[in-house]
Amino acid sequence: MSHRLIRVCELLKRELGALLSREIKFEAPLVSVRAVDITPDLKQAHVFISVIGTNAQKEKALAVLEQNRTFLQQALSKRVILKHTAILNFQLDESIERGTRVIALLDELEKENHS
Repeated sequence: MSHRLIRVCELLKRELGALLSREIKFEAPLVSVRAVDITPDLKQAHVFISVIGTNAQKEKALAVLEQNRTFLQQALSKRVILKHTAILNFQLDESIERGTRVIALLDELEKENHS
């Protein structure tokens, strides 16, 4: 990925995070933008969202984001000036949960080895 695309991804991540925290209400205790991956033509952006909460809250948060996609794209186009406004595609990022499970499993193995 080029240096320019990396900078655009970081800018979109920061601005989307600010928009989500101020403009949209979620049932989940915490919803954050983990990463943004944009296509080289700047027309599609995959937004990876991390949600702390139950599975139902995660699905509801994703549904709220999908319902507010056009609002977010319009607000983003006013804050970030690019030739094209990227179409936002939201995806749940469960890397934190996977990492927590791996650490728990490693802790269990370590306890078994010491017993």
